Amino acid sequence: VRLVGSGGGLVQAGGSLRLSCVASESIPSFYTMNWYRQTSGEQRELVATLYSSGNTYYATSVKGRFTISRENADNSMHLQMNTLKPEDTAVYYCNAYNMGRSFWGQGIQVTVSS
Repeated sequence: VRLVGSGGGLVQAGGSLRLSCVASESIPSFYTMNWYRQTSGEQRELVATLYSSGNTYYATSVKGRFTISRENADNSMHLQMNTLKPEDTAVYYCNAYNMGRSFWGQGIQVTVSS
């Protein structure tokens, strides 16, 4: 499965962006969908998770500002990011995971200016 990401860019602090990843084929609903981010020299950080149950997890730093979702109809997943802060600047990666099988999108650059 190939994941192709889009939606990054440069935005001012307080602005919004919506990241998307589209899969080359249908991803079963039992897969966990994740968004990670990574800054230079740092480890990749889990930002948000959407479980097959519909439950979600958000990192403390983004809770209340970011929303993860998926659209099975078009094999896509999204990360709506509101009230962006300079510290949200990073390369973002989408991921689909189930029992050791993991698919990654290419990195999406997000830059938030102060």
